[in-house]
Amino acid sequence: MSHHLNDQSTIRESGAQEITEEFLRKLPKTDLHCHLDGSLRQETILELAEKRKILLPAGDPDNLRNLVVSGGNVHHLADYLKAFEITLSVMQDEEALFRIAYELVEDCAAENVRYIEVRYSPILHTRNGMRLTHIVDAVIDGLALGEKRFNVKTGVIICGMRNINPETSYRLAELAIAYKNRGVVAFDLAGAEEDYPAKKHKDAFFLILRNNINCTLHAGESYGPESIHQAVHYCGAHRIGHGTRLKEDGDLLNYINDHRIPLEICLTSNIQTRVASDFSEHPLRFYYDYGLRTTINTDNRLMSDTNVTRELYRAHKHLGFSLTEICDLIVFGFKSAFMPHRSKVKMLKGILSELNELALQPKTQSLQTTTDAEAL
Repeated sequence: MSHHLNDQSTIRESGAQEITEEFLRKLPKTDLHCHLDGSLRQETILELAEKRKILLPAGDPDNLRNLVVSGGNVHHLADYLKAFEITLSVMQDEEALFRIAYELVEDCAAENVRYIEVRYSPILHTRNGMRLTHIVDAVIDGLALGEKRFNVKTGVIICGMRNINPETSYRLAELAIAYKNRGVVAFDLAGAEEDYPAKKHKDAFFLILRNNINCTLHAGESYGPESIHQAVHYCGAHRIGHGTRLKEDGDLLNYINDHRIPLEICLTSNIQTRVASDFSEHPLRFYYDYGLRTTINTDNRLMSDTNVTRELYRAHKHLGFSLTEICDLIVFGFKSAFMPHRSKVKMLKGILSELNELALQPKTQSLQTTTDAEAL
């Protein structure tokens, strides 16, 4: 058992309950690190391309899958990112963005994800001259319809891009500010880390922080802990995307832990991009045992051929996470969500009650939902 202070939920071991994907699918979950342009349905890509007369490098499902789902041909992050050229090619109009956002919420509902933060960079959808505001509106509208129909709470994270100039990140930060309280919950910095340090984009994050908006940064995924240091101390990160290499700097790790800065862990993605050599070697186990606030996420549902249920199952299968510990990971996800405190407490009370009902066999313990929910 780990020794989390205020983070430890009061759920206790559930005896003989077998941990299967089918069982984990029933549990309420979050997905805090999910890229819109990495989470399309394969059939949607083909249909959108056909309707828009877009020539794809493969026109049938099997060959397309070989190109967009990461396999043995991926040797590092740059290889992994190549598949986005295919998805972005069909995401250049409002109708497509609306559909893709809506379908993502539907896919979340199918595995009982109750809260998702969808991230993307509007600048990548301007190839045909679409206005940034029209891009954001289309995504927010698609998510809103999904919320209404599937009872999944959503939020948008707008991404600046490391490999595009800092002026563009600043412009996207202004866009995020314009949509504060209108669907956008945070600002991010995505893209390849090496040769593109976060500190060059610090003005965009200073603007974000001055306007009281949350921020998270991709950091420590393919580059060392210095990247995480810049994310926190130059850009004021409230969460860290990936953080796989944080383990290399114990002093920084303690700072992240002491300040309860959550890590957005994406197990399968990290294996595919060779950030971790094997599931059993992934630092999630160490981070959790040490007391870090660790959340489980998909990154890219299409490229990684995954969902939150699968990610949790892999944490169990390869890293030995028990049901109690899986429930902790789930609770950490809800605690780390970029939503107003009162809304978060209300949601957590319901989630803890559900976990108590689903995970305790027999139900010999009761959850202190008020105490746990308010100990964010």
